Amino acid sequence: MLETIVALATPPIRSALAIVRFSGEDCFKIVSKFFSKQIDVTKSTIMHGFVMDGNTKIDEVVLLAYKGPRSFTGEDSVEIICHGSPVIFNQIIELALKNGARLATGGEYTSRAFMNNKLDLIQAESINDLINAETKEAKNIALMSLDGSTSKLISPIKEDIGYLLSLIEVNIDYPEYEDLEEANIEKIKDIMKKNIKYIESLISDGNKGRIIRDGINIAIVGKPNVGKSSILNALLNEDKAIVSSYKGTTRDVVEGKFILNGVLINLFDTAGIRESDDYVEGIGITKSIDKLNKADIVIAVFDSMDLDEEDKKILDLIKNKDTIIVYNKSDINEYNNHDCIVTSAINKDVESLKQAILKKLNLSNENYVNPSISSTRELGILKNIKEMMTKVFNDASNGISIDLLSADIKDIYLSILSLTGEDHDFDIAKEIFSRFCVGK
Repeated sequence: MLETIVALATPPIRSALAIVRFSGEDCFKIVSKFFSKQIDVTKSTIMHGFVMDGNTKIDEVVLLAYKGPRSFTGEDSVEIICHGSPVIFNQIIELALKNGARLATGGEYTSRAFMNNKLDLIQAESINDLINAETKEAKNIALMSLDGSTSKLISPIKEDIGYLLSLIEVNIDYPEYEDLEEANIEKIKDIMKKNIKYIESLISDGNKGRIIRDGINIAIVGKPNVGKSSILNALLNEDKAIVSSYKGTTRDVVEGKFILNGVLINLFDTAGIRESDDYVEGIGITKSIDKLNKADIVIAVFDSMDLDEEDKKILDLIKNKDTIIVYNKSDINEYNNHDCIVTSAINKDVESLKQAILKKLNLSNENYVNPSISSTRELGILKNIKEMMTKVFNDASNGISIDLLSADIKDIYLSILSLTGEDHDFDIAKEIFSRFCVGK
């Protein structure tokens, strides 16, 4: 029997209301010890009463009792809605601990929901994404995972590989059943080829979904005084960075955020990159190089098409990065190349740069409204599954026997199950008997 756990479900600050949450088989019994009414329910209900410490009233509260398994965790659960004074909610938690509950660990409510099959692993992970979403679009992506839409993307692969694995196993273990479909090399190759293509589309959509969910990091680089800080200010639409005609004004990385078509853009204005004997400026330049190495996109700013040696060194430094070349100060310089991206940051004219960023993101309307497998863990597993499928396809093409291929196919299936956390109770016999009438 799992212990009854208790935790504050709202921020630990003074507010109008606070919620103290309980979960566990004894939670009704424990809470009844300090609630003014007996909690003995057969279905979810709402109660009004008082939290009591002996004969002393702690607070007048509303209590929500959820009868398992019809609760978030799948267990008997209680939520006490009290006034939002830290004194009050801390007293309620102290009473709970004194009467047999223990403090919940981080994520334990979600963990119990997963273990009680109320959520799969993709849904469980999405809760944290939902809490941390900084845009409506990121929130919508997380909600699609929470409602199970993302998990359904796995179903076609799971069905194909599960059927193939079961077919191979039943052909090997029950050869006397002549009416069973034959598992052959061509069938294995066809299923692998089909699912490799499908996984490639999932990975592509997932990478775009990750951009919508997490945002993207963009570093602005260039030599001193080309207008990097002015570009940052124009994109942010605020005077975040100090702008000066003196070279080396920016000596540290200046950060800012803005939303572009529903995507959170994390901007980093770096110190002008050049040879410098100034110790403090040198530290800033080192930090700038580190920041641009970690950036998803680099905006390289120049104030002339006639590049000097410093400009060329910057281009060499970012040659392996996804780069947007920008020619700034169009208010005082004339650029004849109409294909280049031209800005006048001092006049807030950066629309062409925003469009260039959107082009780099390469997001369609479908990416915003369709579910996608986008977490680092999920994408990593998908890439591993693709590699394993490619190996099985190649081995099958090279004449490896089916009984030897079955071990790799089983590993593929286990990896598919691990996406949603189903692998903890995998039983190949259940897969066989759920798909075939072997022995009726």
